[in-house]
Amino acid sequence: MNPGPEPDPQRNSRALTLLLNLGHAFDHLALLIFATAVAAIARDFGVARWEDLMPWGVGAFVMFGLGSLPAGRLGDLWGRRPMMLLFFFGLGGSALLCALTQSVAQLAGALTLLGVFSAIYHPVGIPMLLRHAPNPGATIGVNGLSGNLGIALAAITTGALVKWLGWRAAFALPGVLAIALGFAFARVAPREDGAPASRRAARARALPPKLLARVFAVMTVAAMTGGLLFNLTTNGNGQLLSERLHGVIGDPSRPGLGPDPAVLGLLLAGVYALASLAQLVVGRLIDRVPLKPLQLGIVLAQVPLLLLAAYAQGWWLLAALLGVMVLIFGAIPFTDATIVRYIDDAMRSRVSGVRLTVSIGASSVAVWALGPLVKSAGFSALFVGMAGVALCTALVVSALPAEPAATVLPA
Repeated sequence: MNPGPEPDPQRNSRALTLLLNLGHAFDHLALLIFATAVAAIARDFGVARWEDLMPWGVGAFVMFGLGSLPAGRLGDLWGRRPMMLLFFFGLGGSALLCALTQSVAQLAGALTLLGVFSAIYHPVGIPMLLRHAPNPGATIGVNGLSGNLGIALAAITTGALVKWLGWRAAFALPGVLAIALGFAFARVAPREDGAPASRRAARARALPPKLLARVFAVMTVAAMTGGLLFNLTTNGNGQLLSERLHGVIGDPSRPGLGPDPAVLGLLLAGVYALASLAQLVVGRLIDRVPLKPLQLGIVLAQVPLLLLAAYAQGWWLLAALLGVMVLIFGAIPFTDATIVRYIDDAMRSRVSGVRLTVSIGASSVAVWALGPLVKSAGFSALFVGMAGVALCTALVVSALPAEPAATVLPA
């Protein structure tokens, strides 16, 4: 009996890379459905203002941070393949659960569960992707682009689905697709040769313990402040554009309801898609130049653009927001690049988990505070405050030790 052709390892590797990058896209897409559809959900549940409903989504982001610690530990000690299967199926199932909720409290619980499963990807999927990457910076850049395209898809698909099928479909369709990706991953991902913690790993660049602790502290604090900017913008940009573009793209058939959600979603998706390209550029630069001056330059450039966006109106706001998101997205790859450069593969998931728990757990307060802050002070004050946060990030990054522009091969 002919057993058939042998599987092509290279083709399987490409398929696995594709699925891991798609997983990053779905991770961010799922987390931003609520923020994009919050106005429609508020009307459906009888909540007077979207700002009053927004804090109910904070559970997803709290668990996105807190869940990273056990996820990273299990990824290293149990295995990354089974954890990624849990990610795809759990994310899809919890998104479907969100679509079935009948009250604000039920939705808050379902979103919290979604946050538990979404926490798996970053400490598990990215180290899995980087294990054999010859050019870690470029790989991180492509992966970051995928994640941010998920943010763009959240804007455009959620806006369209809310308009034509309702907000429940905006959760249900990605949920079904995530489960389908889980079956594809189960077929493509090879069985592991033992958990990462049990494998011999090539050593990353050695640093004295005190200097390594300093690098970890700077990386974590910078990720926390960067996460604040990321959460405040990605969760608030839809409502910001709705407010500032009301007279420009308002829908006459929707008096009092603001711009057409499909048009608004298309504009926001365009901003995110263009801004995502910054990660490709930054990823390639990471392989060629020292981290510190590159990261410092990007973070400092955020300050004037955030101040400009604070007061811009109409199409000028859209241009300023594009610049802001280019720089916020462009700053994302530095954390994973630092981990690859200094941390052995055998413990990367655990280190990522600790860092994510601290940084995302702290920055998740942005989701809880966004609605009340905008309601009391407005978007202008919010963006001025974010410029201050960016300045604090630059001060933290300046404490990184200088290092040569050398690339470290991952384990």
